[in-house]
Amino acid sequence: MSQPQPSQSATPVCDRLRALGEWNPAWDAFAELDPLWTERFIAMGSMPMLSGVLEPKVIEFIAIAVDASVTHMYAPGVRRHIRRALELGATRDEIAAVLQCTSVLGIHTMSLGAPILLEELAARAASQP
Repeated sequence: MSQPQPSQSATPVCDRLRALGEWNPAWDAFAELDPLWTERFIAMGSMPMLSGVLEPKVIEFIAIAVDASVTHMYAPGVRRHIRRALELGATRDEIAAVLQCTSVLGIHTMSLGAPILLEELAARAASQP
């Protein structure tokens, strides 16, 4: 009789995103319908970020562009990635340039992203001595 093996999650990438607070609740339906497909999709999408090929600040710029794009418009992600880019040393002008480049998809990019950038800059300034 073989010993039962310790149970390992079939969705370690998704579980990690949940634990880090980076899970998008819009993905819950995918995960419920097909957890393995969702795991593979998220793992594939995460590969460029985890490979180390691009600098972390560049990854944040790309994430800002994707989340602020008119086809995505995911404000919590824009906020999280602007905050992280600032932590990594990004300047106001760099983030504004990312939003400007993305705005060619639609002016809504700027209407979503610019106020968030200003809020995050103000919050950062207020938290520094």
